[in-house]
Amino acid sequence: MNENFDLLLKKYANLIVKKGLNIQKDGLLIINSPIKCDYFARKVAEAAFKIGAKDVFINYSDEDFTKIRLQNASIETVSEIPDFEVEKYNYYISRGASVFAISASNPELLKDVDPKKISSSVQARSKALKEVYSDKLMSNENAWCIVSIPTKEWAMKVFNDVSSKEAIELLWNSIFDIMRLNSEDPIKSWDIHLNNIKKHLDFFNKNNFKYLKMKNSLGTDLKVELPLNHIWCGGSELTKGGVEFIANMPTEEIFTTPKRDGVNGVVYASKPLNYNGTLINDFNITFKKGEIVNFDAKEGLEALRELINTDEGSRYLGEVALVPYNSPISNSNILFYNTLYDENASCHLAIGEAYPSCIKDGENLSKEELLKAGSNVSLTHVDFMFGTSDLEIIGVTYDDKTIEIFKDGNYAF
Repeated sequence: MNENFDLLLKKYANLIVKKGLNIQKDGLLIINSPIKCDYFARKVAEAAFKIGAKDVFINYSDEDFTKIRLQNASIETVSEIPDFEVEKYNYYISRGASVFAISASNPELLKDVDPKKISSSVQARSKALKEVYSDKLMSNENAWCIVSIPTKEWAMKVFNDVSSKEAIELLWNSIFDIMRLNSEDPIKSWDIHLNNIKKHLDFFNKNNFKYLKMKNSLGTDLKVELPLNHIWCGGSELTKGGVEFIANMPTEEIFTTPKRDGVNGVVYASKPLNYNGTLINDFNITFKKGEIVNFDAKEGLEALRELINTDEGSRYLGEVALVPYNSPISNSNILFYNTLYDENASCHLAIGEAYPSCIKDGENLSKEELLKAGSNVSLTHVDFMFGTSDLEIIGVTYDDKTIEIFKDGNYAF
């Protein structure tokens, strides 16, 4: 392991609380962590207290036990969410707590579990937490940040031709590099990075595109209309109270909401999707007037079916995001089997809920008003990647100007 490992862990925790979450004095923090990542959750908690947090609550999850429960409990049982579980999250989120989550699941843990049990459990939890907890995060009322750290199972999936010890070290070193933790001042490095993202945001928001046309050699041929009052977001965001935070670390994307009924054509995934412990691979989805009308997958078809049938909104898109092929995570040539990393190596789309912040004044609109404005509403939000080295994207503005946006997988401007 890197001889500076402990120092880098401390820098990582410090970056999260100061830049990712921007914890304010006397603020509250919820940490959602796999039990295998407990040591890092404690480091983040300690860093939060040091900069003035009033209190920290850590919620540990055990994916191995989750598998045992899904294999043995009835579908009715796994679909029940106790009131105290919901109240626990709503208590803190209603008091302005920031939310930090560690994404580090075993990509194939649940591949042999009944997809209907998995989807029933996920849907029940999504419904239970949506009205307060999830809605406040999706509308940026509270600051939130997701990062990843290695676990043995995840590292062995990414680096499957070396020992577990070496795999973990390789994954840690990749994360340290991508998170800019090897720089002398990671926070300053992130400031520079966010400023570069802002330049692209300014270009897209200034041009006010009516639709994007996307094509590549995999077979993607997709037209994505954008609502009249859409906004491109990316890099850092602001809570309603004006606190700057970074929802995803790392982040390379700029994104907005597609027009709910304005997506037509077919898209082919360019990377596997790790969806709730099941890999969905070599899949394609066809849209007509925004709705998914056909889909197929060589691996994980039933999991893809359950995702698309989550609710009415999961048959539509909630996000279109652009990431240049020539970017740090993509250039690492590592397939991470982790959406947080893979989506920031590739252009991607998201099935389900749209971010209200991608519509003008969206944070203040009701669900009905968001739908009327062209945004999508759903219990789920799942990203999948379609970017390639030969992706071409043409944009047409609301004043009928045609602009080449992507050429050979990268920005053309």
